[in-house]
Amino acid sequence: MSDEWRVEVTVGDEAAGVSMGERLLAVDLDEEAQEALGRRTIVTHDGPHVFLYSATEDGARTAETVVTDLIAQAGIEATVGMTRWHPDEQAWKDATIPLPTTEAEREAEHERHEAAELIELSEQGTYDWEVRVELPGHAETVAFAERLRGEGLPVTRRWRYLLVGALTEEDADELSARILAEAPEGSTTRIEAILDEPGHPLFVFLRSKL
Repeated sequence: MSDEWRVEVTVGDEAAGVSMGERLLAVDLDEEAQEALGRRTIVTHDGPHVFLYSATEDGARTAETVVTDLIAQAGIEATVGMTRWHPDEQAWKDATIPLPTTEAEREAEHERHEAAELIELSEQGTYDWEVRVELPGHAETVAFAERLRGEGLPVTRRWRYLLVGALTEEDADELSARILAEAPEGSTTRIEAILDEPGHPLFVFLRSKL
């Protein structure tokens, strides 16, 4: 199972954040640090926030040490922390919090994720996942859209295409399978992640189902 760790740096202003990101990309590292950080760590920045992604805890610890030294050399104020990706909760959490090891713990994280998605939906009115459906004709699309709306699903229709919102990847998978089973012959579905800010480093997911 793959793992993901992230060092999070927040500096006093956006310009300092960009500068820090550029320095991390060009920093002169010794051979050992270059192996741990330069080749295995992805550095990104978003305004005053700098993120360093690693697949291992050791790599993240090395990144944390490197960035802490750079902050000290630059003489700027910044906070540094380390988080770990929790796939069941779909969230970055403090690195000291262990991943769930039992089915009950995994289910609890999944439920927290769905609760957070519902709150986000109520506040922003948007879904993080979407099933895109292509139907064979316009008439079939209109009729099938009405059917899905009648079942309480959030549907947007565009000519021969339907966009159906889903809270989670699991929901989108189940919805895609259900739509393929019920849609007119010749229909296809595609699942897409609709994320407008960085989350998981592989935050763009796209899969076609024929």
